[in-house]
Amino acid sequence: MPVSVRRLLLGVGVFLAQWFVFGRLQVYGAHPDVVLLFLAWYALREGRRKASLVGFVLGLALDAVHGSWGVHMFVKTLVGFLLGLFALDERDPLFIQPQQAFLGGLLVALLHNGLLVALLSLQTKTTNDFLVYALWLGSALYTAIVALLSSLVRP
Repeated sequence: MPVSVRRLLLGVGVFLAQWFVFGRLQVYGAHPDVVLLFLAWYALREGRRKASLVGFVLGLALDAVHGSWGVHMFVKTLVGFLLGLFALDERDPLFIQPQQAFLGGLLVALLHNGLLVALLSLQTKTTNDFLVYALWLGSALYTAIVALLSSLVRP
């Protein structure tokens, strides 16, 4: 099976896992974003052009599920492009240490969730503490913990 088909199936599987499993694992309203972690891994492997396209498609799918048309699509496309700027040149296996996974996941999630909260608050014309504490900071920390746990599992 070609690598592109395997990565496409992996992306579909990650989206379904986010929708059915991780989206329901909420702690005080915060939930992890495994689609963002997949997008970060993909961007480091493939570069900004492919990562922007994958971010667009995954964001569009998340917008269809959550009913927030355009918000996830824009933010995931932007994050895919920005992370794709740091793509690896060599095609060696990408092994990430647990502390790198936690800090990288935290930084990427803080950027992503900050943009998402700002756009959602502009779209709904509302501001409250829930957006900051649960959706921005809580979900970023939760995503970083999932990144740490996923880095401990080696194929």
